Amino acid sequence: MTTSVPASRIPEAVHRRRWAILGVLMLSLLIVVLDNSILNVAIKTISTPAPTGLGATQSQIEWAINSYTLVFAGLLFTAGLIGDRLGRKKVLLGGIALFGIGSALAAESGSPGQLIAYRALMALGAAFVMPATLAVLMNVFERDEQPKAIGIWAGGVGLAIAIGPITGGALLDHFWWGSVFFVNVPIVIIALGLMLWLVPDSRDPNPGRLDPIGVVLSVVGLVLLVYGIIKGGQLADFTDPTVLATIAAGVVVLAAFVVFEKRSDHPSLDVSYFKNKVFSAAMAAIALVFFALMGVTFFSVFYTQSVRGYSPLKSGLLMLPLAAAQMIFAPRARLVVQRFGNKATTTVGLVVIAGTLATFATFDADTPIWLLEVIFFLMGTGMAHIMTPTSVVIMQALPREKAGSASALSNTFRQVGGALGIAVLGSVLATAYRNGIEDKLGPLPAALRDKAGDSIEATLGIAEKLGPQGKFLVGPADDAFLHAMHVTALWGTGVALIGALVTALFLPGRPKQDERRDEEAELVAAMD
Repeated sequence: MTTSVPASRIPEAVHRRRWAILGVLMLSLLIVVLDNSILNVAIKTISTPAPTGLGATQSQIEWAINSYTLVFAGLLFTAGLIGDRLGRKKVLLGGIALFGIGSALAAESGSPGQLIAYRALMALGAAFVMPATLAVLMNVFERDEQPKAIGIWAGGVGLAIAIGPITGGALLDHFWWGSVFFVNVPIVIIALGLMLWLVPDSRDPNPGRLDPIGVVLSVVGLVLLVYGIIKGGQLADFTDPTVLATIAAGVVVLAAFVVFEKRSDHPSLDVSYFKNKVFSAAMAAIALVFFALMGVTFFSVFYTQSVRGYSPLKSGLLMLPLAAAQMIFAPRARLVVQRFGNKATTTVGLVVIAGTLATFATFDADTPIWLLEVIFFLMGTGMAHIMTPTSVVIMQALPREKAGSASALSNTFRQVGGALGIAVLGSVLATAYRNGIEDKLGPLPAALRDKAGDSIEATLGIAEKLGPQGKFLVGPADDAFLHAMHVTALWGTGVALIGALVTALFLPGRPKQDERRDEEAELVAAMD
């Protein structure tokens, strides 16, 4: 009985080529994730003054990352609904094409402002790609194969994390900074051809209405909140009236968004989903782990390149253990879940992440580099055992025809968590650094003091311009950054531990054998 039902749900021709389709979906995922992992390595180069880079400040770098993340997160709800309505294949093709155009434009940016704008355009395309990949996956694999397919899909994130920094480092060693964006273009062209050939179209027979008011409220609220947090870090003063007013306005708008969605008969975010504690806990786990990890990735680039002196390529190679661990363990995490359950697997994963973040608080300028490699490997291992089980919980919590909405929700919380992680932990880093370096900037001209306190890269840039007279800044800059990194890492540790507490309290444990049989019987009955 359990084998006859799936055959009637998915056409035989699609079922036969399901693994080839998964490969194409992973290529689509690759270009979206690859872009962020490449940019992480290029942060230092882009912050270098022209002609090597754009001379972007730390806050501008944060916005180059967050303009992408905020547009991406804000539009995922609507993108998922549009895919459910118009067809996932059409949306996937259009999103990838737009992403390619934005990448080409970003590569030719002449200022930090242009880069921020073109990154937002790339995000517009990516917003249509990400939910469509998981939605197509859920419609070409039967339920019993979905955990395995999602595990492989999650492993694709690890592959992108591995390829991104290495590719970015190699490009920066031989070409101009814009090459880290232009490299997306040929991948886009290949992905478009394979999609046209292999990927089937699917849609929700009863799609929801679009919710433009909800989309505007969510984007405006997030932008105000993140802008206020970044501004507070830039000023090293979160009591500034402008900072407080902007953050408060963001919170008010987001509260209005939730109220509007609860009352709407066609919400882009169905708040009723969150009445399910398991669903809510899985969402919280995804958001919190990306909050912690994105903040760490942000400061680890400055640690390896600015403090330790590694080139972009070598810095990218240092990330290999993190990516390797994800590729090794993400496809196998389902086996751990089957043995120990979602609660134990995810909670231990978050505790491992917390432990690795806490270790960063002990690093100094001459910590053995092999220790950093061990930490990255453990971090990737923990992440693999969080992403796969939570993704399965979320995707299977909603009906198959709502796969686009489930994927959009999962990715929205991941992106919002990442954006807030960069904003909050980036601001903690900036505030702690400015407070640590201010007393050492007295000998500089007044016009340079404020700029020199913006980031370690700004301090070192001014020291280089001053020549031998600027050498007095190098040691204090390293010391101030290391102190700031320690403070930021401990904040990230606290966030990961909160995530572990949430999953320990609310995610389901390992089901008993008879419970699993009852669930399978209910699933078959529902399909009949």
